[in-house]
Amino acid sequence: MTLDPAFQVFLGDCRVRVERALDSWLPPDSTQPTKLHSAMRYATLGDGKRVRPVLVYAAGQAFGAQPECLDGAACAVELIHAYSLVHDDLPAMDDDDLRRGRATCHKAFDEATAILTGDALQTLAFRVLCNDDSLCVDHHDRLRMLAELSHASGSRGMAGGQALDMEATGKEIDLAQLEALHIHKTGALIVASVRLGAYAAGASHDDRLAGLEHFARCIGLAFQVHDDVLDIEGETSVLGKTRGKDAATDKATYPALIGLDGARDMAARLIDEALDNIAGFDKTADPLRQLARYIIGRKR
Repeated sequence: MTLDPAFQVFLGDCRVRVERALDSWLPPDSTQPTKLHSAMRYATLGDGKRVRPVLVYAAGQAFGAQPECLDGAACAVELIHAYSLVHDDLPAMDDDDLRRGRATCHKAFDEATAILTGDALQTLAFRVLCNDDSLCVDHHDRLRMLAELSHASGSRGMAGGQALDMEATGKEIDLAQLEALHIHKTGALIVASVRLGAYAAGASHDDRLAGLEHFARCIGLAFQVHDDVLDIEGETSVLGKTRGKDAATDKATYPALIGLDGARDMAARLIDEALDNIAGFDKTADPLRQLARYIIGRKR
């Protein structure tokens, strides 16, 4: 898709900022245990869409925060996302060999190192939120951010969604069950990303936050619907992961339940609903609007 030039600049700036923050928080690969630290950097740095950190920056900007006050929160959500990918790719879960166009962590290193890598990335995320001096918040909002990220990562959020996904594999489930699965697995961290951006801007009690949260729930679900479409229509070389893996492993998907056209229509409706919920924001929220459209226009 052709990106709006201003959004393209915003996207590039956000990716540079979070990459720099991640690089500064991740231990050097020359520090013991060197293998673990090398794997942490391998799994986190480099070619990623960085949708969740960009959401932090975009939400924070919509509430008036400066980018430097958002780096820690953006870094923390990406560390959680990176940990989840390392663990999801393991043979005991999705058993994937390719991620972001290269070997998954357990293939590049080994399974034990990949498990420890995920553990270490997860704990580092909370260390960042606890210790980052650039966060322009009082201790109440810092605690809100810690509570939000822990909730989104746990059994009521992302980890619970992965458990539901594994339980559903090879079984027939209905649309409501599939949505519940992905509201947890994908959506929880996306909602947490906008909340962290708002909290970092000191907007935890802003009346507009409820609309922003609904926006995030809609784009989180649209993101997954579009991912399911790409698993059928995309190319492995572009996706950076194995095309057709969902069908090969008998995963429940939106195209399987409502067809490709139905899935595309659903994603488009969700984006329209998302945009309606941030209509009350001014042009400072334009990156949020552009990001919503980007989510269902991307090729990977």
